[in-house]
Amino acid sequence: MSFFEEEKSVNTEQHSLWAEKYRPNVLDNYICNEQLKSILKDFISKKDIPHLLFYGNAGTGKTTVAKILTNNIPCDVMYVNASDNTGVDFVRDKIRPFASAMGFNDLKIVILDESDYMSTNSQASLRNLMETYSKTTRFILTCNYVEKIISPLISRCQVFQIEPPAKKDVALYTKNILDKESIKYELADLKTSVDSFYPDIRKIVNFIQQSSTNGTLKLIKNQSANFELKTKLIELLKNSKTNTKSFNEIRQLIADAGTKSFDELYTELYSKVNEYAVGKETLIIIEVAEYVYQSSMVVDKEITFMACIAKIIKSINK
Repeated sequence: MSFFEEEKSVNTEQHSLWAEKYRPNVLDNYICNEQLKSILKDFISKKDIPHLLFYGNAGTGKTTVAKILTNNIPCDVMYVNASDNTGVDFVRDKIRPFASAMGFNDLKIVILDESDYMSTNSQASLRNLMETYSKTTRFILTCNYVEKIISPLISRCQVFQIEPPAKKDVALYTKNILDKESIKYELADLKTSVDSFYPDIRKIVNFIQQSSTNGTLKLIKNQSANFELKTKLIELLKNSKTNTKSFNEIRQLIADAGTKSFDELYTELYSKVNEYAVGKETLIIIEVAEYVYQSSMVVDKEITFMACIAKIIKSINK
């Protein structure tokens, strides 16, 4: 039996959202490394789990693996979107009664999704619940930023980083969805969809559904252009030593794209640093981090991003 605080149980096969309709519900369909899969299989075979903490990038399957475990282990389930319930009162008034009550199964599991949004005080109060009711209740925490989880909670959990599957596996997964939905597509468009939003699998699936009209995959230009923008940005940085106009070309590139959010571009600068700043990766990463911090506090984020680009080009050409 399940107790869902923030969402109701849905028959995924009838779900209109592809990201939910094709969310794996058994371990065999879940894409992850074999070591993690072996550990998860052991949990399921024993019909028991310890307290768990799954962390990693958005859309890589943290919530999915939590639900696979609860779907395949006899248990009562309470699902909580912790980003909407961050205070101590929710822990005391909702989670504690569930943990302390008599269940329909021997085991109760609380899924705390996006637990990095919980306040420090609410995390501290959760620590006591994990100890007091550990005989009958287990907690599964998921988060993007494990550094926001207090050490006492981390020490009470088995911690697993959910790493994104290889692009090839994500492409096959996406292709399978299009085939099942009888959508016609070009392989080049499928590749662009994956490249544009990898490693966020959920965003990839949402994008191909958004782009599928009248039985054909037609990429939405302003979305697929995001991939082209990243590619051109890195290429211009690569050539900045020989191209004295690279800064102005990047500035024009950003202006033409009409970009308002620069988070993904900062991530691209970080993830591709070994391509455009060979031998100076450490320096560039520090500089990017400084501008990411500054960007969170300014109104005109484009100026801050271009200041970052100017600093990077200067460092590359020293």
